[in-house]
Amino acid sequence: MLIGIDAHNLERERTGVGRYLINLLQEWSRLNFQFPISNFQFILYFKDEIPADISKSDLFKYKLLNVRSTAKFMNWDLWRAAKKDKLDILFCPDYRAPILYNGNVAVTLHDISYETHPEWFNWPSSVDKILLKWASKYTAKKAKLIFTPTEFVRNEIIEHYKVSAEKIVVTPLGVDPVLYRPEKFDSPIYKTSATGEIKKKYGIKDKYIFYVGSIFSRRHLPEVIAAFEQLCQRDTNSPHPIPPLEKGRDISTDYQFLIGGKDYTGGQSVNKIVKTTNAKLGREAILRVDFIADNELKLLYGACAFFIWLSDYEGFGLPPLEAMSLGAPVITTDGSSLREVAGDAALLITDNSDAKEIYRAMHKIGRDGALREELIERGKEQAKKFSWKECAEKTLGALVSVKSK
Repeated sequence: MLIGIDAHNLERERTGVGRYLINLLQEWSRLNFQFPISNFQFILYFKDEIPADISKSDLFKYKLLNVRSTAKFMNWDLWRAAKKDKLDILFCPDYRAPILYNGNVAVTLHDISYETHPEWFNWPSSVDKILLKWASKYTAKKAKLIFTPTEFVRNEIIEHYKVSAEKIVVTPLGVDPVLYRPEKFDSPIYKTSATGEIKKKYGIKDKYIFYVGSIFSRRHLPEVIAAFEQLCQRDTNSPHPIPPLEKGRDISTDYQFLIGGKDYTGGQSVNKIVKTTNAKLGREAILRVDFIADNELKLLYGACAFFIWLSDYEGFGLPPLEAMSLGAPVITTDGSSLREVAGDAALLITDNSDAKEIYRAMHKIGRDGALREELIERGKEQAKKFSWKECAEKTLGALVSVKSK
């Protein structure tokens, strides 16, 4: 079977689509599950660069189309190359396929927030972005298969695109292997040295709350910051301080909040709120960085007092799952796909706009040591339900089924 793959998202700085595809390729390069290797050949089509870290396998053939424009690559060069190669199916992991391509297509729709909430998007004036909403719907209607990460998104696609439910395959994502902590992570020496160095780098003095991810309005950082400010002020002024957590990990009145991720809310509004809140509290209570490398991220997940990640809409929501897999108790949203991903392993917020509800969850997880330990154990078990190997197996199994129809 000859499977073509639009691989342009692997080039240069990778977004979520690129990380999704690289994990599938790494699993497919092993093909140590039920599919015989001799039955497959993948052709990976690149726009203007073949990255050096692409999996090396006899299964993969690479084609560089040497084009700079993404719109031209998608709708002209990729179309011509796929047609010439006489593929059994073209797998497009980034919402849309070449408009003129009439062969079998499989597409991944990670979410359709641009369809359900167009008010969130301030589209740039590029042809590629303008066409995304139309092209993804057009692709979904003509595709033989649609992959999506959660039942939530599957139902959204059925409702808004009016496509057959039978051709939608739910393939939950997994935790990126680069974030799996080594066995030595749990040793006191490792925690003291490596984690201590990372905390020092980011200006963390003791205990801290953690958020990581791009900052959009739908993720409610202003409300989370307001809840954090209330927590700090209540703890500072209360005649009855919060007692230490069990097992020696207390939440003191001077703990901090590390926020990692670029601010896309417009006018750097979250950064302004951080500055104002720090001034009110009289210290660097909230720490801001735009980027955290994976080797630091796994340590920060594992050492935080708790991880908070709210959102009105997500196709999957990897950060809460990553945090749970690395031993962080989690606060997240009871809605969209996040309840599906978190299960009963997190404290759930019903109204992301209610700073008081967020505060109460923070206070509860900070005060109740037994609850915190319970959430840590539940989170680890919940994270085990998700794996890239299973995602890759299910994806390839569905692709194979197209040829037999």
